[in-house]
Amino acid sequence: MIYDFSTLPSQDRYRLLSNFVAPRPVALITTRDVNGRANAAPMSFFNVFSHDPAIVAVGIQDRPDGRTKDTMANLRATSEFTAHIVDMPMAEAMLICGLDFPPEVDELSLAGLTSRCGEKTGAPVIETAPVAMECRVERMIEWPERAIILGEIVSMHIRPDCFAPGGRYANPETFQPIARLHADNYIVANRQFEMVAPDREVLLTKAKCPT
Repeated sequence: MIYDFSTLPSQDRYRLLSNFVAPRPVALITTRDVNGRANAAPMSFFNVFSHDPAIVAVGIQDRPDGRTKDTMANLRATSEFTAHIVDMPMAEAMLICGLDFPPEVDELSLAGLTSRCGEKTGAPVIETAPVAMECRVERMIEWPERAIILGEIVSMHIRPDCFAPGGRYANPETFQPIARLHADNYIVANRQFEMVAPDREVLLTKAKCPT
């Protein structure tokens, strides 16, 4: 089946993309408003796009009734956020933070998450998160009702047990992030496997051999 995205309604585009571009990493984004109040919200239109400079991208759209999300309002005001990778112990708290609360409600406290001030930004860092990336907004790409935020990572916090022995790579036994599939469906990275690319020279030799 072929879908013409130039004519397809917005909700149908969302349904197709969120169903078939998957799994998508989940980031629990924390910010502060101009009065210093903390906010937390999960985002699954999220990923890392560059290491030099270190850039993450977050897609944020307005609420269905047209209201601007607190996260977006805070980013416009402060240009700072922390992106946390979510694992199973944080899963329920992530869902709580995704509910529509008034701006004065501290989702972190309500979800039972403790936080501290960032090292380089004013955005909260969740103490139990496996990974937290403090970011400053590098630029915003805005359309009506939605925006893509490019954030430059200025500090990265990694829970020590998430490293494999040697401290170079992630430990699949202890670092098992969850990702979004579609609707209320998620997946956890607890079934990892290794794949090694075939030898390039062998493939080139085969390609040159007459059939």
